[in-house]
Amino acid sequence: MNRYTRAVVILTAAMLCVFAACRAVTGNVTEVRFPVFVSPEEGPVRAEVEKPDLADISQPVVHEHSITVRVRPLARGSTDLLVTDSQGESLGFTQLTIGPLLTVYNEADGSFTGDKAAVACVTLLLLGISLIMLRGYLSARGPAFYAYSTIFYAGSFLFALSSGLILLVATLRYLLQPEQFAMFSVYSTICSFGSQFLMYTSPVVAVFSLAMAVSNIELLRHNQPRPESIVGLIVSVTMLAGGFFGLWISTRDFSGSLMELRITSTLQNAYCTAYSYFECMLLGAAICGLKATRLQPPQDRDALLILGCWFRPDGSLPPLLKGRADRAIAFWKEQKEKTGKEAVLIASGGQGKDEPMPEAAAIRAYLLSQGIPDSAILTEERSANTFQNMAYSRELMDERGIGGKVAYATTNYHVFRSGLWASRAGLPAEGIGSKTAWWYWPNAFMRECIGLLLYRWKQELAMLAGLLLLFGLLSMTIIG
Repeated sequence: MNRYTRAVVILTAAMLCVFAACRAVTGNVTEVRFPVFVSPEEGPVRAEVEKPDLADISQPVVHEHSITVRVRPLARGSTDLLVTDSQGESLGFTQLTIGPLLTVYNEADGSFTGDKAAVACVTLLLLGISLIMLRGYLSARGPAFYAYSTIFYAGSFLFALSSGLILLVATLRYLLQPEQFAMFSVYSTICSFGSQFLMYTSPVVAVFSLAMAVSNIELLRHNQPRPESIVGLIVSVTMLAGGFFGLWISTRDFSGSLMELRITSTLQNAYCTAYSYFECMLLGAAICGLKATRLQPPQDRDALLILGCWFRPDGSLPPLLKGRADRAIAFWKEQKEKTGKEAVLIASGGQGKDEPMPEAAAIRAYLLSQGIPDSAILTEERSANTFQNMAYSRELMDERGIGGKVAYATTNYHVFRSGLWASRAGLPAEGIGSKTAWWYWPNAFMRECIGLLLYRWKQELAMLAGLLLLFGLLSMTIIG
């Protein structure tokens, strides 16, 4: 359990203690409100409870637009509460259910003993979690930034903040306008969070899905077609279809039994919230990917690693690989000029089936042509992927006794993912990115989001289970 998980657990325990303290101070007495107007000419108002052995009640208090009765529970069970005027005519009726902890539940509006403290504590909990997740995201610096946990912190911050703000508005309305905004309205707000979030962000989802489709088409045009090249197209269609399905089930009319309504609402709420959670993780991946390109490692590097990729048959570098090499050269020269420290440039990349030489050799030739001395260049010619780039370069550095302060140069959309592989290879490194076409980005964001869900599948599954439990309890017991 890391410190941020502990902080969430501590905050949750603190909110439970606050709620318990509020219950202890106010006791089990609850206030039942009947939203009815009574004119002074109608005379005194009376209240009676069906089973006096279950609850003790106070005399009704008449307000401008409502009548309130204070109820003190005595024993577990269910009883009716009736309010009448001086002529014996009914002004309000509700059924009260008293639980084993002597919590009074009002069947008319969903309120219960300590409801104000409960909704306030839940709201503060969500907003507090958002601050903890923001702290986790902001504290990830240096090589530690390149981790799936950073994406999780960013996405969880967005999810907790948006749900907390929506619940904050509902809580304030409930506290300030109880006649117009009853507890059932608070339940409805909680249940419909996913639908609201999905509705507000649907334009963003549509634009991103289309951008990802265009991105994959461009990738297929500029690169050799491979099975993974069409994954983005599949995900794009799935995202659009999933978003439209969520909006459709949120707006369609329903007719059926109460149980069918509860089941349908439970599935609807859980689906929309799970989809919204996925959206937040995707936004978290985008935030981390974009931030990674703007980070600048300290200019005290012992080694600069250039990640290889495809090059032309004549040995010249295409724009993608040339951009990586130029970015490393610029950093190398700037560091040497400002600090006098000359880093070792490591060209990394093996020889592909359609390549006349190792990628590292092509990079080395380009570095020499740009005035980099041969003594400042090392080549790693065995790697076939990014993980091997990092692992074999680390082995080479260990053999040559090169210090551990490393930066790697790659294309901007690839910086964050390369940092993930560097961490797994045991190479604490920070990235610098070269510019490239926009259409590489959507696939990079989606790839990291999927990687997060797969790498942390246990945590994500637990989160979804929690959402299903929450909305199952609300929808199956409250709706209707």
